Amino acid sequence: QGSELSGWAMGRWTYEGIDLNHNFADLNTALWDAEDNDLVPHQFPNHYIPIPEYYTLANATVAPETRAVIDWMQRFPFVLSANLHGGELVVTYPFDMTRTYWKAQELTPTPDDGVFRWLATVYATSNLAMANQDRRLCHYDDFARLGNIINGANWHTVPGS
Repeated sequence: QGSELSGWAMGRWTYEGIDLNHNFADLNTALWDAEDNDLVPHQFPNHYIPIPEYYTLANATVAPETRAVIDWMQRFPFVLSANLHGGELVVTYPFDMTRTYWKAQELTPTPDDGVFRWLATVYATSNLAMANQDRRLCHYDDFARLGNIINGANWHTVPGS
């Protein structure tokens, strides 16, 4: 069943009630705080931000699925990844979290914004379902007017993504 038939939250919550889409450690704030204090890149490398120690404690509210992804990422480091969501025909690119804490939406580009926009555009224009101008909307947002791509934080903020 697609989310348009069963609801947008189908499969998003664990049995324990943890929202998997919002369960990763917020590494963005650590990076932005370091940037604001001129610690990047010499004292705070921006190419690898370790998972905070408090997040790895046994009593932390971290889903087993999230812990498994963290373990996998630490065993097999990579430099590019993708989030796949069912129900929307859009490619989001980083950052997915707003830099201004209280804003629900805000354009929040990375230093490599041009590269991420290019990758998103290549995917969106190569995906037959996304490129089809006659397709119907999945939910409420018509991303076709944006080329089916959007800065994640400009759509909705997702800490830890």
